[in-house]
Amino acid sequence: MTVGLSHTLDQAGERQVIHEIVTAAPSALNGDDAAVLYPAAPNSRTVAATDMMVEGRHFRRDWSTAAEIGQKAIVRNFADIEAMGARPTAALLAIAAPGETPVDFVRGIAQGIAERCAVYNAELVGGDLTRSDSLVINVTAMGSLGGSGAPLTLDGARAGQKLVAHGKIGYSGAGLALLQRFGRALPPELEELWPLIDAHCAPTLSPGRGVIARATGSTAMTDNSDGLVRDVGHLAQRSGVRIDLDRAAIAPDPLLAAAGAVLDIDPWEWVLTGGEDHTLLATTYKAAPSGFREVGRVMRGTGVTISGEEPRYREGWEGFA
Repeated sequence: MTVGLSHTLDQAGERQVIHEIVTAAPSALNGDDAAVLYPAAPNSRTVAATDMMVEGRHFRRDWSTAAEIGQKAIVRNFADIEAMGARPTAALLAIAAPGETPVDFVRGIAQGIAERCAVYNAELVGGDLTRSDSLVINVTAMGSLGGSGAPLTLDGARAGQKLVAHGKIGYSGAGLALLQRFGRALPPELEELWPLIDAHCAPTLSPGRGVIARATGSTAMTDNSDGLVRDVGHLAQRSGVRIDLDRAAIAPDPLLAAAGAVLDIDPWEWVLTGGEDHTLLATTYKAAPSGFREVGRVMRGTGVTISGEEPRYREGWEGFA
């Protein structure tokens, strides 16, 4: 059967749709009952993470292309692998979708995942497809943790260390706010704000930063998925420490300030609670690893402060809110 742009999942059938996904994201490891993965290096361990996205809660088709949705789905998983100090190597994709969903849309999701996988030299190696009343995308990512050293967990922060960050903070939250106001029809005079929308719809993450952080002495790491104060708070709570964020180091940049002025929203709200930036946050006694910058200090005590004061905003993302 030749599948055209107008065909739906119901019209094409499961086997043909799976063929379209495999064609969009080819891998020699895909196509059997299960994928056989080999250790990426001697003495390496496998790291696994999974994350689900539901239409209307995590993405909207009128805001994002299919490829962008796929890119977002894989990056949020690979960020979790990187946050352990590991290298992403493979992914599985499960999609539940209404029968009237266009085949081309599902193909686009797979293409977006394949594009981001290529940056990491990783592959989409299998998955599942079924009918559902709503569109749900679930990615399971695998990674390789090299050597015999410990992974970078949430309980490894120690008083006297620096908190360092790789990536933008607050961009995704600002992008979401712009989409809620303008959709994808951003006025021409606001074109400079497109990077904020891009950060929300199709986040990026430089490959290998987690491995670098682990190799250069970091002892704990997480990624900013639920909001800076919330995620740093998890790190502080699990490690039994206080983390003091440097106000100047995390202050809204000119792009966030401009978006705040347009929307009449305090940009600090995006910085502190926005989430979905997938910024890597690590603790170390040493200088900030390559690509990271110092954004705070680990101290004795509990909780999160900003230059010694209580955060203005705390809420962050809650999966069941």
